[in-house]
Amino acid sequence: MLTPVLSSTRDTSKDESITAWALAARSGDPHAVDLFVRALHRDVRRYVTFLGADPQSAEDLTQDTFLRALGSLHRFEGRSSARTWLLSIARRAVIDSIRYSSSRPRLSDTDDWQGAAERTQSRDLPGFDDGVALAELLDALPDDRRQAFVLTQLVGLPYAEAAGVSDCPVGTVRSRVARARTSLIEWLDEAERRTAAPVAA
Repeated sequence: MLTPVLSSTRDTSKDESITAWALAARSGDPHAVDLFVRALHRDVRRYVTFLGADPQSAEDLTQDTFLRALGSLHRFEGRSSARTWLLSIARRAVIDSIRYSSSRPRLSDTDDWQGAAERTQSRDLPGFDDGVALAELLDALPDDRRQAFVLTQLVGLPYAEAAGVSDCPVGTVRSRVARARTSLIEWLDEAERRTAAPVAA
């Protein structure tokens, strides 16, 4: 059974510190670069994964995001939080990756590529089944609702920052999250009813 994911209230001073590290990194401070990357690495990886990156390419996209960000730090002026700025870059990195992948032919030396991919995945990790179930449910959501839900409920961004990353009004993000929650709850209830039905019969 999946545990509902609740939005966590992040410490504003932490975001201010991260933004200060980004500004210091812009000036060439290597310690600030290290602090900036360490503070946001997990959020970026989680975000690119739920935007549709497969687990194998998620780390590559995370690194690509930081490479793009560090190359653009001279343009970062701190008008928004560094987290919002970085997640916007991550979003563009995922979009570019999808465009690039869709323009290339896919090669496989086996007819059962899906089975081969599934056999390489580790299944004895704690919470693996719940994680797969959540990923499948999120994949079923329309892209805009999935992005709003992931940004606010999994990454923990406030709605205003999620709106900045998504380039849409705050009210739109709230609506998308509400609709995503409604769909996820309905699908979970339906799955539980299907699981319970054979027992009752």
